[in-house]
Amino acid sequence: MRYILTILLFCVIGNVFAQDQKQPNKLVQFSGIVTDADSNMVVPYVTITNLSKNNQKYAANYQGYFSFVVNPGDTLLFSAVGFTSKKLVLPQIIADNKYTTMVQIKSEVISLQTVRVYPWATTEEFTRDFLSLKIADDDMAIAKKNLSKQSINGMLLTLPRDAQEISNSNYRYNFDRMVNANMRQTNPLLNPFAWGKLMQEIFKGDKARSTDQ
Repeated sequence: MRYILTILLFCVIGNVFAQDQKQPNKLVQFSGIVTDADSNMVVPYVTITNLSKNNQKYAANYQGYFSFVVNPGDTLLFSAVGFTSKKLVLPQIIADNKYTTMVQIKSEVISLQTVRVYPWATTEEFTRDFLSLKIADDDMAIAKKNLSKQSINGMLLTLPRDAQEISNSNYRYNFDRMVNANMRQTNPLLNPFAWGKLMQEIFKGDKARSTDQ
């Protein structure tokens, strides 16, 4: 009886070791989505490095989705520009031939010191520019300049007419054309009444000169 139990025990232990040896060689389709841990927004084009397989690299698409073949227990490194890298160790035992998860990485915030850039190389240049600085006018001085007679006359010469002024001008022009549509301008040289009036004025002038003499 002891020999039978011993043989059964060795068989069970052998099967366990055999499963443990075969488990690392098992291929699993590893898929998932990479998101931001703070906003839950997808992170596109994340680089995924399999540290357990000679640093083989994969990449997620623009929607943060990835899918590639791994072995159970592999260590994966997720890295992206502007984010903190994250390591993910897969379970040693995966029952199915596929494994899906959602990976969250945190954005990396880098605080830089404030740098002030001055346009002057030396203190002497700053002093010279400061002494020659022309102080701008205040609001009252600017308003007086804009409301001066010279400024208004200058704006009148260059200011275009507004829509109301153009409309009134077109209305007057069309009205004059409508009123004078049936009128024809005559040449005064061909008007006999004009010639008669001219002759009368000439005769009156001759009589006035003869009376003065």
